[in-house]
This record gives sequence, C-alpha cells and structure tokens, in this order.
Amino acid sequence: MKKIKTIVATVVGCGVIGFVGFLTYAKNGENRTFPAIQVELAGSSAAQVERGKYVAAMGDCAACHTVPGKTIYAGGYKLQTPFGVIKASNITQDKETGIGSWTLEEFDKAVRHGIGRDGYLYPAMPYPAYAKMTDQDMADLWAYMRTIAPVKQVVVENELPFPFNQRFLLAGWNLLFFQDKQFTPVPGVTALINRGDYLVNGPGHCAACHTGKNLLGGDVPAALQGGTLQGWHAPDLTPNQHVGLGRWTTDAILTYLKTGANHQAVASGPMMEAVENSTQYLTEGDLQAIAAYLKQIPASKEVRPAAIAATDPRMVTGKRVMQTQCEACHRADGTGVRNMIPAFAGSAQVNAIDPSSLLNVVLMGAEGPVTEGNPTGAGMPRFDWKMADEDIAAVLTYIRNSWGNSALGVSTSDVKTAREQLGADHWLNH
Repeated sequence: MKKIKTIVATVVGCGVIGFVGFLTYAKNGENRTFPAIQVELAGSSAAQVERGKYVAAMGDCAACHTVPGKTIYAGGYKLQTPFGVIKASNITQDKETGIGSWTLEEFDKAVRHGIGRDGYLYPAMPYPAYAKMTDQDMADLWAYMRTIAPVKQVVVENELPFPFNQRFLLAGWNLLFFQDKQFTPVPGVTALINRGDYLVNGPGHCAACHTGKNLLGGDVPAALQGGTLQGWHAPDLTPNQHVGLGRWTTDAILTYLKTGANHQAVASGPMMEAVENSTQYLTEGDLQAIAAYLKQIPASKEVRPAAIAATDPRMVTGKRVMQTQCEACHRADGTGVRNMIPAFAGSAQVNAIDPSSLLNVVLMGAEGPVTEGNPTGAGMPRFDWKMADEDIAAVLTYIRNSWGNSALGVSTSDVKTAREQLGADHWLNH
C-alpha cells in the first residue's frame, strides 16, 4: 500500500512539475520579442499605402475581419471551427476596441508570430502562413492599416468552451505545428514559381482550407490535397487529373481566380469570398505565378474509383431527377454554361471524395461570385424544401458517375446528416 501511495505521489508530483514548467514556457513565449522590422522599410507614403492595400488583398484580410454588409475590418465575423466559434477581431484604427494604439512591432507579433496583446492567437488567424511574409510586405500592410477609419465595436473574440478557451494551450499547438520563419526561395526553380510558392503558402494561406486537418487542427502532410471545413470541401489543388487541377490550363486557373468562374467551375462558399475579396485584385503576373506553382507541385495519388453502372437503381432515379430538376441550367450533357453555370462533366469538385460542397449547394443554394470581370454571377437556388433526401442522394450519385465522372455514391444518410448540420429545411415542411 505504501508503495502504491509513493507511485501515485510521484506521478502527481511529476504532473504538477510538468504543468508548471509548461505554464512557464507558455508565459515566456508570450513575452518573447522578435527581430524588429527595419525603420527604412516603414513609412506612410501614398505609394507604400497602395502597396499595403495590395498586401491586404493578397492576405484576404477583409474576408474574415468584416461581417458581410457591415463596416470593413470592424470584426465580428464568426469563424466556425471544430472546437467552437471564434470571432475575428476589430482591426480598424479605433484606439479602444481596434488596433489604433498598437505599434508596428505589436502588429507584426500578432500577424506573423501569433501573439497578440491578450496572448496567443488561435490558428483560425492564419499566422502559420503569414509567418512566411517578408518584412517589406509587413511594413507596407501596416502603412495601409494605419489609414483605416476607426470603428468603435467591441468584439468578444474567444467564445470557445473550456479548455479550448485557455489561450496558453496554444503554446503547445505552436510547438507541434508552427514553423516561425520567413519564406526562403527554393533553389533551382524559376523566380515565377518561387513567387507563386510565396503567394500560395504565405499571404494567400491556401492550405488553411485546401489541406486537411488532424484532430488538433494542424495540417496533415498531404498539402493542398483537399480539406473539409464549415460544411464545404475545398478541392485538391495538385495536378491530379481526376480530383485536382490536372485538366485545367494556366488560362483556366487565371480566369477562375480573376472572375470566380471558368469553363468548368464557379466559386461558391468560402472560395467565392476569397475571389471577391482577394484574388480578383491580384496582378496578372501574380496570378501567373500561382498557376505556375500549382502546376508543378506533385500530383496527389488519389485513385480513380470504378464508376457506378448506369443500371444501378440510384443512377436510374438520379437520371430522372437530373432531367426534371437540373438539366434546364446544367444541360443534359453536364456541360453547364461557360463562366456562369458550372459543368458537371470532368469536374474535380464533382469527382472529389467528399461531396460536402455539392450537398451544401443543393440544400442551401449558393450565390454566384460578383467580380469586375463577372458582374452578373448566376446563383443556384436551394432545393432543401423541394427534394427528398433519397432524391438528392440519387441525383448526386448520378452526377458523380456520368459523362466520364466516377466517384463514390452519396447515401440518403449523407444527405440527412448534411441537412441537420447545415440547418436546412425539411422538404415535408412545405
């Protein structure tokens, strides 16, 4: 008995010592200082402010820090994470509720190093990607942010349940998943590809959506091979011919990022916001760089499954539903309308393993992107009120296995689960 008590006391003592040690480590991390941005890089000239505005577009800052229809950068936008809701902060120049009293050093510490005035930031703020940004881009961004009109709006950012609301735990997350270092050009590749690498993995933070996450919210090793978040599936960006961008030309990538639509796809959900707030404003050269980078990364190894036979009962039902509900816009051959209504045939999103985005759009509908190059984006009506779960499952199974497509079928339970998670109406309610 005495031996057991000794063992328990030792284990508890080690636990207490370890916890105290971690708290000390976390506190030291919060108080850590970082190399200052050189004074000569900072300024407030019109040219620098304009460059900073462009950096803000590269980083898609407005998408998260602005509630649609409200004042830009005033915060309050709800970020739905697997751990709970986080609200984006007010980053206007209000001195009480925004960042009007911050210094460049504090701004840099938050954006690139993930530590704000209230402690560690949650990686919903993509500082793991922003860490790659150059000192000049940070100085330019700060010059632009200093011009944002102050808006007094208190935002309660951390609404997570215990223990996730304890910011000091992020010190452990950073230790596991965060590499705090600027982008280093890769030797042996062109300047164009290196620029694309910087944009995609730095300010563009494409991995935030297009890379899957583990149970702790860290990126899985399969970079840019697709990820699912907030009821949307961000597709594979590698040159995979079936579920990736292997069939897209450089021009197709450029058109999509500039206008939100191309010959095959139309942006929806978070990607629509990214196009409207970010990529449509990028220069032709930067869009070329992104395309060049994406086209040369290794293709994912996702294997094309055998298509479901046309005689399968789900396919028979799905074809009937397609003819009555979908053909008017998407056409009988699944080609859609170029730059307006997405094609089904050969679509990476249609062939994706995860049908979340398809379920989201069918149940909830979707607005079309509105950009300078595509000012009259066509929307998709919602069908939650109109179609039964089994009919939605059948038509999506049919679409995912026709016109050369091949993907796993969608089950009635898949639709039911999505309907509940999205808060969609039940069709019998109408």
